[in-house]
Amino acid sequence: MATAEKKRPRSSSSNGGVGKRLSRKEILGRKKAVEELIRKAVAMKDHLAQFPDFHKYQSNGLLVYLEYGYGNQLPLPTRKYIQNLLKVNMEGQYGLEWPSEEKVKRREMVAPEARYIFVRQSSNAITTQNIMKQDSRLEFTHEACNEDRLIGFVHYRFVLEEDVPVVYVYELQMESSAQGKGLGKFLMELVELIACKSQMGAVMLTVQKANNLAMAFYKKLRYVISSTSPSRVDPLIGLEKNYEILCKAFESEAKSILEEGN
Repeated sequence: MATAEKKRPRSSSSNGGVGKRLSRKEILGRKKAVEELIRKAVAMKDHLAQFPDFHKYQSNGLLVYLEYGYGNQLPLPTRKYIQNLLKVNMEGQYGLEWPSEEKVKRREMVAPEARYIFVRQSSNAITTQNIMKQDSRLEFTHEACNEDRLIGFVHYRFVLEEDVPVVYVYELQMESSAQGKGLGKFLMELVELIACKSQMGAVMLTVQKANNLAMAFYKKLRYVISSTSPSRVDPLIGLEKNYEILCKAFESEAKSILEEGN
């Protein structure tokens, strides 16, 4: 499964979705408080460190370890791996649009605000048989037998959506050998914990309409089409777009704004 790049129509919001009309002082106060939440979340060195139970995943014959990273600190082999996995997983879905979309994704992946959770398979857990089963299109940049090998990643950011602080998942990408084993659900649970711990109102992401597996996956995790998605902003515009914006809110105000559109 995979998420598409973060792109969507914008709508204005002057009072943060609150029913009563706020004074200018109240609006500025709320804005300052929300911006401070984002600042603190971005400033935290390692969100993964807060959740030791999520440092390792072992289930369904898969043993992997997670590590944290920053977009502007990616080693060259890691950047190449991300580019290659994106191409393998996403090129077919985008078709002729892929060359332009790939350029956007390459810029996004190294942005200072980009945060990563990398999935590494221990060399001790890799057998010759497993290596042979890997997607032949992937040009691995790690020596599988000598060190832990990347098999997937999550790219997310802390952003404002309609004046609500959220975690926006830019990418959830895994190699085919790691799919269907509960790892995707495990990673999304971690992202949701990070969002809640950071006092974000929701987790949001973008999915290609044609990606039926991803749509079903997120629906099972109780994500819904956001009120900011093109199909809900304007049905006619929605017909022209090939993606939906999904959302899972954690508190009433975020739910009212991002799910119900109030």
